[in-house]
Amino acid sequence: MKTPFKQIMIIDDNPVDLYIGSRMIINNLFAEKVNECSSASEALQFLQNNQDDPEKLPQVIFVDIYMPEMSGFDFMDQYAMLPPSLKNHCRVYILSSSIDDTDIVRSQVDPNTGVFLVKPITKEFLDRIADGTY
Repeated sequence: MKTPFKQIMIIDDNPVDLYIGSRMIINNLFAEKVNECSSASEALQFLQNNQDDPEKLPQVIFVDIYMPEMSGFDFMDQYAMLPPSLKNHCRVYILSSSIDDTDIVRSQVDPNTGVFLVKPITKEFLDRIADGTY
């Protein structure tokens, strides 16, 4: 079975959530590779360092909202300043362990952001992203 995506990135400061998300993606054949970033700044650095090599870039990014150094929304602000060729390559999905109306509305404002997903990453979410529903 062919995987829908070559590469996925998960940005989360919680190592358990990183592990669970990565295993869900790999075990369900959703991507060939998962880049795990424990901070938004680490993810931005990776994207900037690899912006000229599409083979190294993720097609999907899952980013946690609440992280200590830089929030998922701060990440999105920085992401918006990246070159269009990079942003057009990646689709970003906001993750949170809480359902807060303010966060949901804010996540829907950014054109680079997909839907707001409540943790954990599930097979249903992956299937809907792969088939274009999300």
